[in-house]
Amino acid sequence: MIADRTAPTALLASVASFSYHGDPSPALCGVEVIASPGTLTAVLGGSGCGKSTLGRLLGAWLLGGRDGTLVGSLQLEVAGHPEDSSPLRFAGAPDDPRIDPGAWARHVGYVPQDAASMLSAVRGTVEEELAFSLENRGVPRAHMVETVADIARRTGLDGFLHRDPATLSGGELRRLGVGCAVVDGPGVLILDEPLESLDQGGIRTIAELVHAELARGTAIVVLSQHADALTRAAERWLVLKDGEVTAAGPPVRILEGSALAETGVVITSLEQHLDPMPAPPPVLTLPVAGAAVGATADRSCAALELAGVSFGFGGRTRSSFTEDSLLLEDVDLQVMPGEIVAITGPNGAGKSTLLRLLNGLHRPLRGDVRVADESIAGVPTGQVARRLGLLFQHPHDQLFERTVLREVLFGLDRIFGPAAPERAKAALAAVGLGDSGNAHPHELPASGQRLLALATVLAREPSVLALDEPTVALDAYGLERLTAAVSAAAGRGAAVVMVTHDLRFAKTHAHRLLRLDGGRLRQF
Repeated sequence: MIADRTAPTALLASVASFSYHGDPSPALCGVEVIASPGTLTAVLGGSGCGKSTLGRLLGAWLLGGRDGTLVGSLQLEVAGHPEDSSPLRFAGAPDDPRIDPGAWARHVGYVPQDAASMLSAVRGTVEEELAFSLENRGVPRAHMVETVADIARRTGLDGFLHRDPATLSGGELRRLGVGCAVVDGPGVLILDEPLESLDQGGIRTIAELVHAELARGTAIVVLSQHADALTRAAERWLVLKDGEVTAAGPPVRILEGSALAETGVVITSLEQHLDPMPAPPPVLTLPVAGAAVGATADRSCAALELAGVSFGFGGRTRSSFTEDSLLLEDVDLQVMPGEIVAITGPNGAGKSTLLRLLNGLHRPLRGDVRVADESIAGVPTGQVARRLGLLFQHPHDQLFERTVLREVLFGLDRIFGPAAPERAKAALAAVGLGDSGNAHPHELPASGQRLLALATVLAREPSVLALDEPTVALDAYGLERLTAAVSAAAGRGAAVVMVTHDLRFAKTHAHRLLRLDGGRLRQF
């Protein structure tokens, strides 16, 4: 049966406590959420406050008994469906009732912070991914085709229907995740950091979709560490810190108080205005502190240079490419030691691809990449990585060890010998993870994983830092640590290239802001 998009649905959650197995401290305590039809509720808080845990509980991605101990109740009230109105009450006992995730998902759409993790991973195109749940419910083909086309248009993916989801950018994947969540017409929508990794067009698209869903009577809960225009449109805020509610009420009232001061919430705006660039700070001329591997004290020589670089994914041989198939075309760039360069541009423009060219993960079809005045053509990627440190857009792609300290130590002894442990600990302290050395990397919140990945780069003191969306998932405290780390690296003579949609951060901290669009790199 096709879900009734018009059926008003309310979600009522009372979490007296929730604790993960093996963790004596509750991740959530005394949290109540009432999401009524046609209302927007925002749950705000800094990194590690429990927002994502709450979102996974509301979306039935975390289940009491299986994943932890839940005390409280969850209830869906669906108009015209009295069988969905009985509350589920949990006492943390083995005989607690169980949520049927499939039945729950018919009424509750959930997009996690890592939007790609909700995709089926068994569909070859965006169109098939959007149709996946509709096919599982036996929706007639004609209606399914019409629904998929409508959702693709509303998420800005109508030109991507035949693309492999694996080829999408981070922002495009987020829009696809939102599309997969709304395609069934759920009565409740849970969105965890829905604007992360989006360009300005994507931000507007998702904001418009949220408001359209509200107008249709959908109850929406947004979880975020940003007090931006989207969350300010909420009727009610819940502010979390250490798993507990420290403030609740209308956004205006909370903004006037001091509840956000110590939470790490970033106060920002939905629209990142394209105002004129501020006067750039002078190029740093501090002496290089220490003999960093691959660093050079000659500041008259570019630390990084791209000369006429072209690249595309259209085929395996150079002869199979046409000019129309190139993602990057004749890109020139010079970055001097101590210089910070930010690169922005629309989702899918090739920004992450450009960074992968810098350390040899991709190889140019034409042109040359030079690090410390030496071409990396033919140089193994592992050797390039000693001079150029790359922070991936998705930190879990570069985290694989059993503990945080082992992660930073990996391979460090081959560079610094007996000094490796101290360098690893110093790098962890620089990003605020000095006390987390024995933790498992994947037990850290999203911000902790990003900062850990950054520490693995910083510990090697490369002559070039290439940072892909470094501000994503960071709260105000994480942004302070990122700023300090980037400034320190530039101060010792490293060149920094960051790809980002965070124009406010870029304008504040970069000497130059460039835009990649249509395969070309231009002054912003």
